[in-house]
Amino acid sequence: MATRPVSNPLALAVLACLWERPMYPYEITTTLRERGKEDSIRLNFGSLYSVIQQLVKKDLIEVERTEREGNRPERIVYAITPAGRQETDAWLRELIAQPVKEYPAFETGLSLLAMLPPPDAARLLQQRLARLDADLTEREALAAGDVVSRLPELFVVELTYRIAMLKAERDYVAQLAGRIERRELGGFGLWAQLHDQLAQGRSHQELAAELAPVLTAGDDPQPDEGAAPGEGHRPAP
Repeated sequence: MATRPVSNPLALAVLACLWERPMYPYEITTTLRERGKEDSIRLNFGSLYSVIQQLVKKDLIEVERTEREGNRPERIVYAITPAGRQETDAWLRELIAQPVKEYPAFETGLSLLAMLPPPDAARLLQQRLARLDADLTEREALAAGDVVSRLPELFVVELTYRIAMLKAERDYVAQLAGRIERRELGGFGLWAQLHDQLAQGRSHQELAAELAPVLTAGDDPQPDEGAAPGEGHRPAP
């Protein structure tokens, strides 16, 4: 992806608001919240001022005027510049067209799942599943509610996208938890053996040294049938 003058997604939201008309910062925040955008764009009033200053510095927006109402503090109204309109269009097209490698926290946890004993991993996945179900129920109710249902689908596609992603994650988590509980997950024997041996007092360092060649080779050894926990096949050091 191209290097953007300002990369914070909140900056794109600010540009989108000013694309419509000049606004002052509090008005930008109110507009985004009224449209429910804080669920898809991290909205922080303190960060907003920093983003606005960055956009001004890059000549993407400019001060149009200052105004005062009664005894209230003076407020600055910002407008988008021609360069800002070009950047908004290019940035949005890039976001829609180009997938980007992201680093979700859950994916980080999955990459280190083997550090947990299998029963704990299954239990925690079931807890996540319950929370996903609750979140999915809430968002589906929101999508079916009066406010959202009166809007053209075009203006709530981020909600339908989020529901689709929740359903996909929910199905994956349910399947993964079930496969662990049924001991069907590839590598389960090695996983269970590892934690059995840790419970019997073997050191993490010793086991890590034994596992290194197995993980490098991509093998999937299983404990010998009939072996007691911790007495199955061990990878050669």
